[in-house]
Amino acid sequence: MNRRIRHGIIAAALFVAGASAASAQVGKSLGVVDANTATEQVLLAAPGMTPAVVKALLAARPFGSIVELNTFLLGQKLTPEQASQFYSKAFVHINLNTASREEILLVPGAGPRMAREFAEYRPWKTWTQFEKEIGKYVDANEVARLAQYAFIPVNLNTASDADILTIPGAGQRMLREFKEYRPWTTLAQFDKEIGKYVDAKEVKRLARYVAIP
Repeated sequence: MNRRIRHGIIAAALFVAGASAASAQVGKSLGVVDANTATEQVLLAAPGMTPAVVKALLAARPFGSIVELNTFLLGQKLTPEQASQFYSKAFVHINLNTASREEILLVPGAGPRMAREFAEYRPWKTWTQFEKEIGKYVDANEVARLAQYAFIPVNLNTASDADILTIPGAGQRMLREFKEYRPWTTLAQFDKEIGKYVDAKEVKRLARYVAIP
């Protein structure tokens, strides 16, 4: 084989592999933990938390969205400002492709501008796309900070191990089961098969992060 052609094929393969590795996953944490899976100790160290609030939060989990968590915290007598401070350390990730304006505005520092831009560029398919488009408005550090609050749904049939493991609380067991039942065709199938290993609330929590073609 001609060396130039061979090099071109190798380069193309590397590009595809790189794109796949960064295709769809939960944004990399820069210190913000998932409020649905964080330990009691971690939550107690977050701003505005008391033992009573943390105990109630643990009992109420999992929250289906950041709006649900926000409603809960306000019901625990936290002010909106205190809740926002908590979100600097713990959050329920938003789906970049479906998040409402209300959800996006709960991301600390997002504001109306990001609420508009997050929606403007839908559908989001890769974090490279996010870095490019949101990078038009803020610097790279801010792009990375915003990304940790969000996720792009993981395609259950094609996601890499690394992508699946970005799902909070997935771990090696769910990695194995997610791959075991491929090809996935319906959400009902997901509910049935993953429901063999975890309860219905946990199935629903995990389902937020995945996409089934």
